[in-house]
Amino acid sequence: MTDAPIDEVRYEARGPVAVVTIDRQHRRNAIDGATAQALAEALDRFEADAAARVLVLTGAGEAFCAGADLTAIDTLAPRADGPDGPLGFTRRTASKPTIAAIDGWAVAGGLELAVWCDLRVCSPRSKFGCLERRWGVPLIDGGTWRLPRIVGMGRALDLILTGRTVEADEALAIGLVTSVVDDPLTAAIALGEQLSAYPQETMRSDRASVYDGWGRSRDDALALEMRYGLAVVGVGREGAERFKAGAGRGGSAS
Repeated sequence: MTDAPIDEVRYEARGPVAVVTIDRQHRRNAIDGATAQALAEALDRFEADAAARVLVLTGAGEAFCAGADLTAIDTLAPRADGPDGPLGFTRRTASKPTIAAIDGWAVAGGLELAVWCDLRVCSPRSKFGCLERRWGVPLIDGGTWRLPRIVGMGRALDLILTGRTVEADEALAIGLVTSVVDDPLTAAIALGEQLSAYPQETMRSDRASVYDGWGRSRDDALALEMRYGLAVVGVGREGAERFKAGAGRGGSAS
């Protein structure tokens, strides 16, 4: 496996927001083995950087990501049984919030990368779909687990079984994306800055409770929520004291 050219996966610090850009425009940002490895390394860098509080994943040009590069599928095969996932980091869960900034095609494995993120912001021209259906390629980057949890079982099965293309307005209506904007990267960075301004310990704890509690019984999930919450309750007490002192009155952020 050859190393990915340095500009095919770019990592840029925008204050507290780390922007990771897939740039293989000649392949609509489809991912080969070297690019997948570069994505995994970008996630490692984000996790190791205490100053980076939110990751924004995006694609250059006319696509977010067209999935696996089917002309280089053999380069992805060694990753199939690995801990990261074929397309980079899809079997891992980031410890900090992640946002997909989608402008153009987010299909096949590209859709799986988009739903790996916590939130998704897209442009009006964006399109989504499990287009690998027509080629007989399976979803093996978390799509069958994550997509039903975002849009519901019925809609997920519709997308997975038919492989049809979904336009931005429908993606918004079914909850696949959180907003449709003209400049998704700028909007995603602004959203990341907003999340970065909150007390981080409790936000990350609540996020972990959502993920780790999914699928548990009600009592187990509530017990987990309490355990996670008690671990960071001191941060909440500090916030309550600031409120008592006059901060945040009238709905202001501070």
